[in-house]
Amino acid sequence: MIIPFKKARTDIKKYVDTLSHDGFRHIFDNIDQLGIKKGVDKHGLDKFINQCAYMAAGSGAIAGSGGIMTMLVGMPVDFINLITQQFRVTMAIMYYTKGNYRIGFDEFMVLVATSFKVEAGIAVTKTMMEGIAEKLLLAFGVRAAERLVPVVGAVIGGTANYLFVKRMALKVKEMKGADKVVVIPID
Repeated sequence: MIIPFKKARTDIKKYVDTLSHDGFRHIFDNIDQLGIKKGVDKHGLDKFINQCAYMAAGSGAIAGSGGIMTMLVGMPVDFINLITQQFRVTMAIMYYTKGNYRIGFDEFMVLVATSFKVEAGIAVTKTMMEGIAEKLLLAFGVRAAERLVPVVGAVIGGTANYLFVKRMALKVKEMKGADKVVVIPID
């Protein structure tokens, strides 16, 4: 019985290392920052956040829809989509508060770390990135067992992802002062 737990711990540690080393950078680099700007400009910040939350909910529902079979195949895709949507929301809030949609990776990851309550300094460090990856995996892994029941797992997976994105958006909005920004339309 001890051997499977050791293997699971080793696998999780490897995944955290992979995600923190290149994974976050790869996800960040593949996000269209201009597209985020256009989405926020067209729909407003809150509608953009809702759109991202629904996209995260969709992958959560699909991953939990068929029980263990879809969970095993869908969980990695769902996890990457959840991170991507959270990154998009964070970038949208940064754009909304700064007025500049071009965001550097280091500045971005410091905000992400702070929103996850991971100690962050001025520079992005391996320890900080590992802390973010561990928090994400922990938040995601807590819901994994609940997704084993078909149909019910879809509801749980979709709802959990939706709420995760919305809660993180609220934290980042509070940190960046986006909840205090008043936009005055120009006629």
